[in-house]
Amino acid sequence: MRALALAALLLGPPAAIFAQETTADPARSGPTSPVLSINQQRLFEDSAFGKASLSRLEASSRTLQAEVRKIESDLEIEERLLTERRAAMPQAEFQPLATAFDDKVEKLREAWGAKDRELKRQRDLDQQQFFEIAAPILAEVMRDLGATVLLDQSSVILSLDRVDITQLAIERIDAQLAEAEEDPAER
Repeated sequence: MRALALAALLLGPPAAIFAQETTADPARSGPTSPVLSINQQRLFEDSAFGKASLSRLEASSRTLQAEVRKIESDLEIEERLLTERRAAMPQAEFQPLATAFDDKVEKLREAWGAKDRELKRQRDLDQQQFFEIAAPILAEVMRDLGATVLLDQSSVILSLDRVDITQLAIERIDAQLAEAEEDPAER
């Protein structure tokens, strides 16, 4: 305790604020500080919502990759057959076939790119939806802990671990979302 008091004297008021680890209200569980931090990426990825989203997107990505591998295999066979035919065909007859094959490959690449971009867009939409749901819960956690500011850890240069509420927030969000799923009135 003397070390905390000494740190408060040496470092000034901010250290005194962070050195207060007392929880006056038993309903509060977590640090008491006007400034808290959170790891937004971990908040999303470790929440039940985020895990379900990532699992669904990963399954879609694996399906797309399997589709790409199958079509690539078919294209390799088609290209090999086209190459074999080239030796026996006049250039004028072969050129339209080669051009058609190249166009087909380009269209498939564009389609795969569009599907990949759609998966990334869906992840962004899922994250946006999650943070819209999480915002009032995070505000409640802040009120419970007496905080006025919540920062993402990526924008914090230096902090004490005691101001990180990521795990607490994950637990609260998961609990409230699970409760909403169980409530028949929410359906």
